Amino acid sequence: MTEPLVYLKGEMLPASQAHLNIYDQGIVLGATVTEMVRTFHHQLFRLEEHLDRLFRSMKYMEFDIPQTHGQLTEKLIELVQHNATLIDREDDLGLVIFVTPGENRMYAGSAGGLSDMTPTLCAHTFPLPFEFWAKKMETGSHLVISSTRHVPPQCYHPNMKYRSRMHYYLADLEARKVDPQASALLLDLDGNVTETSGSNFMIVERGTIVSPPLRNTLPGASRQVVLELARELGIPVEVHDFQSFQAINADEAMTTTTPYCVMPVTKINNHPIGNGTPGPIVKQLQEAWSKMIGYDIFAQIQDGAIRRTK
Repeated sequence: MTEPLVYLKGEMLPASQAHLNIYDQGIVLGATVTEMVRTFHHQLFRLEEHLDRLFRSMKYMEFDIPQTHGQLTEKLIELVQHNATLIDREDDLGLVIFVTPGENRMYAGSAGGLSDMTPTLCAHTFPLPFEFWAKKMETGSHLVISSTRHVPPQCYHPNMKYRSRMHYYLADLEARKVDPQASALLLDLDGNVTETSGSNFMIVERGTIVSPPLRNTLPGASRQVVLELARELGIPVEVHDFQSFQAINADEAMTTTTPYCVMPVTKINNHPIGNGTPGPIVKQLQEAWSKMIGYDIFAQIQDGAIRRTK
């Protein structure tokens, strides 16, 4: 088969045949938990940790899928093994998994009731778009602090990875009016820095990595890798609240996320961070990550961007 497969409702389907019903509560209400995993050399990276978080999110949302942790693991590996045969050896895949409460044919929004529904489980892949990140890896990214605030933990717990992301969408819309290449950095209701729409955010102050606490942010898998690498490198780490003043005046800043791992941030609100170029600690972390998985993943991004845009 020359078409990617999608794992949907317990079946492996060609991507062209995989569809969600318009009555699915993931569409009607935006009630969806999700995970994203990537491959290195076509092998899934820390799949177990992502699935552990997915199952915690489903428990919180009271989604009961028929697959066990082990059964889902087997299906995801099967899916990736097939779809990896359709991309270049030098490329890698992103794997997206999401679960919704299922279809409610009564519709009527939330007034239709939520009983007697079977959760919708879907997993699909896509080739990682290296061309989106190549330039930013060299020069650093630009973040804009938005007026749209992060959803407070009193609404729903930020340790769950979800797709109810209207606040992220509005924040990024605002950021791109300042710079079309920028992403939004969100504050909480008290003015503390939280995260971006797709990544954790950290700063470096006097040689110490500072991360916002998990009270307001997702416990990102890539954030955890950075903390582990920092410990191995002897780089001190602190976890505490900080505000936009500290972020703008940091020596270095970075975002961490599954697709690109670690990216330097060199501007916030058009203010240069440090000297305005990627800093030494971010570079150390990038080198350590590449050493951990056995090849230069940041060279892969640069080479892949050239190859994919020819």
